[in-house]
Amino acid sequence: MSTIPVMGGEAQAGQPPESDANGHFIRVIVADTQAIFRAGLRKIFALEDDIRVVGQAETLGQALSAVKKFAGDVLILEAALAGNAVEAISEFLRQAPGLRVVVVTQEPNEELTLELFRRGVHGIVSREVEPELLVDCLRKVSQGEPWLDSQAIQWVLEAYRAQGTRPASTRPKVQLTPKEALIVSCVTQGMKNKEIAQKVGTTEQVVKNYLRKVYDKLGVADRLELALFCLNNRILDGVVKAPMATAPSSGNGTAPSAPSPTLSSPSKLS
Repeated sequence: MSTIPVMGGEAQAGQPPESDANGHFIRVIVADTQAIFRAGLRKIFALEDDIRVVGQAETLGQALSAVKKFAGDVLILEAALAGNAVEAISEFLRQAPGLRVVVVTQEPNEELTLELFRRGVHGIVSREVEPELLVDCLRKVSQGEPWLDSQAIQWVLEAYRAQGTRPASTRPKVQLTPKEALIVSCVTQGMKNKEIAQKVGTTEQVVKNYLRKVYDKLGVADRLELALFCLNNRILDGVVKAPMATAPSSGNGTAPSAPSPTLSSPSKLS
């Protein structure tokens, strides 16, 4: 099943969009059953220099096709587009492991929110989200950061607190290697893979390989779950932070500093 051509001043299907003045743009695929919603998003993103809609779809089949065809950075997916949104996310990420997914929901749902984040979703927004918040969401998500509203953050924290109340005998007994522990420690400090590689003196690919192994070992799906799991189960107690390794200069003679850990949280949903 073919995808819907992108019209209205955006990049035509199959053609790469022009980049902004800095040579960077966020390639977005919009998958939603409502044509008016898709059109509205295109108009919103057309005002932004760093965001381009490169494909759109109104069915699950079209969305899967678009993900394969257009190599987008972020997929905006209506939850109702798929019969089982949770399983659909797994399929999208199998097709495009580097894809960031933002799910659009009709109304807040605790169970769906937790399951979607466990499967690797980076953001969940309401269909009534304000345009400026959605733009902020895309920018954060494209950088690998999670986007949760205050209610979703509360649900996630409560879920992990509940996990922490289990008897000690039922808690997982996990042993991380020293290198794994150092890398996980960097993740909990809010560092990206490039910064972690510089911090511990290795490459981004090696960091990714370590994180995949740690995800499997701990039974988590993403960086957010990893950080919360380690906090809740005290996995990193006693771990010494990694010393700064010799790394390429960032242009001013110093290696980039690590950002403070944050959870992006929209201040208001209409």
